[in-house]
This record gives sequence, C-alpha cells and structure tokens, in this order.
Amino acid sequence: DTCTKEMSWRPTYRSSKFRNVYGKADNREECFDGIPITRSVHDSQFCAVNPKFLAIVTESAGGGSFLVIPVSKSGRIDPHYPKVCGHQGNVLDIKWNPFMDHVIASCSEDCSVRIWEIPEGGLRRNMTASALELHGHTRRVGLIEWHPTCSGLLFSAGYDNKIFLWNLEIGGPVKRIDCHSEVILCISLNADGTLLATTCKDNRLRLIEPRSGKVLQEADCKNHRVNRVVFLGNTRRLITTGVSQWNTRQVALWDQDDLTRPITEEEIDGLSGLLFPFYDADTHMLYLAGKGDGNIRYYEIHKEKPYLQYLMEFRSPSPQKGLGVMPKRGLDVGACEVFRFYKLVTLRGLVEPVSMIVPRRSETYQEDIYPMTPGTEPAVSPDEWLSGINRAPVLMSLKGSYKRPDQKALRASKRERRAMVVHGIDLLENIQPKRDSEPKSVFLDITVHISDVKAIVVSVSKISVSLY
Repeated sequence: DTCTKEMSWRPTYRSSKFRNVYGKADNREECFDGIPITRSVHDSQFCAVNPKFLAIVTESAGGGSFLVIPVSKSGRIDPHYPKVCGHQGNVLDIKWNPFMDHVIASCSEDCSVRIWEIPEGGLRRNMTASALELHGHTRRVGLIEWHPTCSGLLFSAGYDNKIFLWNLEIGGPVKRIDCHSEVILCISLNADGTLLATTCKDNRLRLIEPRSGKVLQEADCKNHRVNRVVFLGNTRRLITTGVSQWNTRQVALWDQDDLTRPITEEEIDGLSGLLFPFYDADTHMLYLAGKGDGNIRYYEIHKEKPYLQYLMEFRSPSPQKGLGVMPKRGLDVGACEVFRFYKLVTLRGLVEPVSMIVPRRSETYQEDIYPMTPGTEPAVSPDEWLSGINRAPVLMSLKGSYKRPDQKALRASKRERRAMVVHGIDLLENIQPKRDSEPKSVFLDITVHISDVKAIVVSVSKISVSLY
C-alpha cells in the first residue's frame, strides 16, 4: 500500500497503437503545382477533396472562382485550366457532398450559396451555370456545412449573423436560426446531425437544436476566446480551439451535456495563427494545424485522464494557408494510411498531400485501425429528417479497397524507415523511455533538440574563430 501511495503521483504512460504514427509528404510529382491559390484572409480552408476530385479556391479578378481537378491528375496544372466561375464575389468556402462525389457547394461574398454538378472526368471548359442558386442571406456567406446523414440538406452561416438550413429538393430554406448577436466563426454538426455547435465573435459557444433553432446550452468563454469547434464523434464531447487570457493558443475539451466549464484546457504555444482542429472518429485522433504554421500536431483522445495525449507532430518548412481532408474511403488502406491532408502552400502555388501512416510490416488488411466508417449511402431523406426521424450514419467497410502493397512499395517503405532514423534512434520502433513517466515523444524531441543546439553552438564557434 505504501508503495502504491508513493507511485500514485507519477503520470500515467498509455500504450497505443497510434503512438508511432508519422506524417509523410508526397513527392513533388504527386503534388499539384502551378495553382493560383486565393490570397483572401478569410478564415477558411479554401480546399475540399473527395476520392474523385480536388477543389481549390483561386485568386481571380472580377468574381470568385475555384479549380476542380481529378485527384489522379497530379503534376503541374495548366494556367488556362478550366474553372468554376459563376460567383460575382470572392468564394469563401467550398464543401463536397459526402454522398455524391460530383456535387459541390460553394458560398461567396455575393451573398449566395450555389450547388454545382461536376461532369465525370472533370471540367473541359469554364463552368458558369450552377445546378442550384440559393439566396436568403443579406450579407456575405462565410461558412457552409453538409448534413452528415442526409444528402439534400445544407447549412450556411453569413455575416448577417444568421444560419440557414436549405432543403435542396425544394431549392429553398426550411429554417432560419437567428440567435447570434455577432459574426458566426464556426459551425459543426454531431455524427447524426441532431445537434449544431457554433462559435461566435461574442466569445460564446452555443449548442443548438437545428430543426427548431432552439439554443440548448450556452457557454461564456471569457478565459478561452473560442474560434473553432468540432464534435468528437459519438463521445458526447466537443473540442474548441482559441486564445487564452495570456494570448497563447489553446485547446479545450467540453462535455456536451454540461457547458458550464471545460473538462480540460491545454495551452499549445504563443503563435498568432488560427488553430484548426480535425478529428478522426475511427482512430480517436485529433490533429491541430495552425494557419501559417508548417507543422501539424496530433493527439489521441481518451475518456479519462489524460484526456489529450500528445503523440507527435509533422514538421515542414512550408507554411499552410488551408488544409483539405480526404474521406476515409479515399485512403490507401494497403499502406496503413489513417488520415490524409491536402496542404495549400500559397507562396509556391502548391497543393501538397500529407499522409498520416501507422507503421506496420504486415501485408494483410489491418482491421483494428480501420473500423466500419460512414459511407456514401444517406441514412434519411430530407423530409424524414425534418419530420423528426433520426438515424445514425450508414457504415461501410474499407476491406474492399485494400490492395496488397507491391514489392516496389515495400522497398520504398524501407527507405522511408531508414529516413526516420535520427541520430541512431529509429522513430518507428517501440523504444521504451528512460523513465516510465517519460513519454517516448518527449524523449525523442529532447534528443533532436539537443543535436540542434549542438549544431548551432558549433556554427557560432566557427563564426567567432573566423572573426578573430
């Protein structure tokens, strides 16, 4: 008992199958080059992707436009490549329909929301005529979000402080949510679309019943100025990112049944860029990417302490303007890829795919890291959902898309493995930390930082010798 009491203060070290996940940027030939990425300062991703197409908002004069490129056609993009250019103002957000890979929604400074149908194989000429035009907002529309279980419902939030719910089958709004006093910064829906979470410029986090527009709960975030919010799958929890009272970037975990105070708060760093959260419900991993940063941090979410377990971070010298996320059904299951970003690098006119990979040597389908995941079949129709019927997403298995990696790919993975050796430490091996209470990621970070400091000291000493 005495021994137990003495040891109880020590931090727990959890074993996890995702502890060694690493980020891998694609080769230059697999990137999309020569893209005039928009210079808009609006806080959006400006990028959307599905297994067929990649869409990027572009810089244009006299109206807004975006590119739609088949995912398979990477490389340098022709400057005259056809665009979707029907908006009269800058495009502020784009989202693919999760159930139909050829349907994309866009919103703009021209106060409209438009639905576009992309032909099979991509665009052959500029597209100016949309399949549907939705008008109702009186100021520019900054955010759009598809319903997660119904293909015919779309939410939009404008600078008129209103949220519209559109039924695309009738081509008009079925609900207007008017409970925000200032500009809406972010909207997020839970897994079955029965709850809507919003953050607002008035520093309040709201939980709304989307059919009625009734505010169920409201949190006044004085010490944590919220910017972004995302539901954590079916865990009945939310994650928000924002700024602390000390002007440091911060992440907070909330219980959706009680928003009086966050479960936990964690300070990230002192940088100023907006922090975007991305959650993978299948692996329970949270990715944090700052606007203008080059790195992507990732954590594992737990029901108990520590709620947020830091795993590692992907580092890159290229700052990101926005990030598109490939749906699970578009990942390379054979390579144990669990997440894929499409990173916008404005200065280089580049879209760079970044894969998050679980390092495994097995050449069979890994069922433990690929559970059943939401597929392309809607669970309810718009009329059913509006009448009060709720259904969970229709799930699918990714086993059908598994392809056994060929020998060339295996040799490439061995080269990547050699590249992951830092000063004799193999980042893909299950190295035990020096102390039980010291996480491996921290141990590795310290080792790398020490080597960096040594290099700086050597370079400074050389400069001093040359001066004297």
